[in-house]
Amino acid sequence: MTDAQDPKSPQQPPKPELDANKSAAKPATPATPETSSSASTQSTDYVEGATPAAPRATGKPVGGTAEGSADMPPNPDTLTRPVHQAEPGASADARAEQPPLATTASAATTPSATPTTPPTTSAAPAAGQPPIAEVASDRNPIGAPVAASREDVKAAGVGSAGGTIGTGTGATSASSSGGAGASGGSGGSGGGEPPHQPAFGGSAPRPGSPASMGGAPSYLQAGDSPWSVLRRIMGARFRAWYDRAGQRITQRTLKIGISARIFHPEPGNKGLRSKTLQYLEESIAHWVMSRDVLVFMIPTVDTQGQLHPSHIRLHDYAKHLDGLVLQGGADVAPLTYSEVATRHEWQGDRMRDMYELELLHEFVEQGKPILGVCRGCQLINVAFGGTLHQDIATDLPEAIPHVTETYEHNRHTLTFPEGSSLAQMLGPVDVPIVNSIHHQSVKTLGRDLSVEAMCAEDGVVEAIRYRKAPFVMGLQWHPEFHRAGGPEFLDCTPVLDNFLRAARETRF
Repeated sequence: MTDAQDPKSPQQPPKPELDANKSAAKPATPATPETSSSASTQSTDYVEGATPAAPRATGKPVGGTAEGSADMPPNPDTLTRPVHQAEPGASADARAEQPPLATTASAATTPSATPTTPPTTSAAPAAGQPPIAEVASDRNPIGAPVAASREDVKAAGVGSAGGTIGTGTGATSASSSGGAGASGGSGGSGGGEPPHQPAFGGSAPRPGSPASMGGAPSYLQAGDSPWSVLRRIMGARFRAWYDRAGQRITQRTLKIGISARIFHPEPGNKGLRSKTLQYLEESIAHWVMSRDVLVFMIPTVDTQGQLHPSHIRLHDYAKHLDGLVLQGGADVAPLTYSEVATRHEWQGDRMRDMYELELLHEFVEQGKPILGVCRGCQLINVAFGGTLHQDIATDLPEAIPHVTETYEHNRHTLTFPEGSSLAQMLGPVDVPIVNSIHHQSVKTLGRDLSVEAMCAEDGVVEAIRYRKAPFVMGLQWHPEFHRAGGPEFLDCTPVLDNFLRAARETRF
């Protein structure tokens, strides 16, 4: 047992206490008037800062900080707590339930003979005073949040309930029902709802509704009924359909078919000359395409072929194409119009005759226009029961030569019989000159055919027309060669334009 543990041993003198401990252990005594100011400062745990941004320091630092050391002076910057702003939607009752903030006596307290009372608490700062900042102390080492200052609230621009803050000197307040904040004082202006949060009354119509526009929408006419609106809608739909149909009729690109020339294989040759070729002469295709139409060469079909049978027929071409051009080429076989060839070289192309006659009748049945050139003119006459001169020089010795070594440059003039539709198409022409590249010509006219033009020198038929169709015409000359022949040749583009016009009008 040591002396300190022995109760009989003399007591050691007490150690001197630190000043801080003395001040903490010293009981509170009534203050005299002379010492009321200093006593109140020492006895309280809270001090009133001059401004919320610069609070006074307490006598004891917060535990756990660097200032807790005896060698370090307290740092007031670490002792203040941030300003606590009330929730924007909090009511006055909720704010009243917050713990009261302790206040201290003012340094300018009036001297009194009576003892000072303990510090009183207040739920809110007095009107016109800035909010009190709470500082950490022995009793509250952490410190409670400090109410927001008026300057902070004004900087935020809204009250506690979403209203704007007035600019007067009175204190701001908010109704418990979440209304706009109002400012008191003589210079304050009433707060309202923010511009971006419009409030509509119970009886006010919503913007854009018929009631807010004075009743019915402005696009409705006076006296409109659901049936009248429906009639206008149906009328607009019909006009749109009519416009689309008219555009299809008038603006869709035409598709013109041209019959194929046939090259038969030559015995003993190899390569292409040993095959059957179907081809299109360039000039006739370019002449038709000069009016911005599509050109398709129509091949022969063989539905009963052993190598490549097909279900496609010439009827399908006539159905989907808008017009037919029969180009020139080999002679029409005399057998086609029930005659025998007088010379071997005039036997013609019987195979091509059968192909083009079927094609011609399919387009006639479809009501589609047909334009025959040279051989095509002769085939139209044969198709309706007419016959041909197998050779002009043999059958008409008085006639001028209609084919020479100059080929498309061989020419003669035309004459038009009375009532010729071709003369109306071409208009007034002083001397209509055309080329002549044929040794066969129309002998007897087929049924329902009429002569449209003749050679002025010998009267040989140069153009015919089928009267029971919108447009079925044959020209004995080659209009596709006229432009290359020179300006003196007859311009036959009006004939092409009438042919294409009929194709557009009869396309359905």
